[in-house]
Amino acid sequence: MDTRKAAKQDFLPLMRALVRAYQSFANYDAAGYHKSGLTTSQADVIFTLGNTDGLTCKEIGDLTLITKGTLTGVIDRLEKKQLVERYACPEDRRCIRVTLNSRGRELFEQEFPRQIKYLKQRFDRLTETDRRQATHYLQKLADLF
Repeated sequence: MDTRKAAKQDFLPLMRALVRAYQSFANYDAAGYHKSGLTTSQADVIFTLGNTDGLTCKEIGDLTLITKGTLTGVIDRLEKKQLVERYACPEDRRCIRVTLNSRGRELFEQEFPRQIKYLKQRFDRLTETDRRQATHYLQKLADLF
């Protein structure tokens, strides 16, 4: 397929709209917790660990979609900020479990509800039907890949 034909594919407007929507959401989301001093990946890990007794690195990676190599660095930096602790799993010492420590739980309890309230302001502009339909179509797109 030559470049002119490739540039005329009918799915490209959908692809561009999806990318723009993701970028807009990511920028808005990141602005919500910017004052906390967390990066997007760090906030994702803190918010994922919140309300749990800890998770393995594999579980965190599966839930956040952060790659293993990147996740190690994110957890290293969260450890340096004294927000998380790592433990070897008793049943398999190769397995590492990550938990929020008291500072991490305090940050989660402060930031997570605030972030949800911040995002809710935007999502509340959609009707319940719009949210359901958007969820349906986004899942349909995810299933394609």
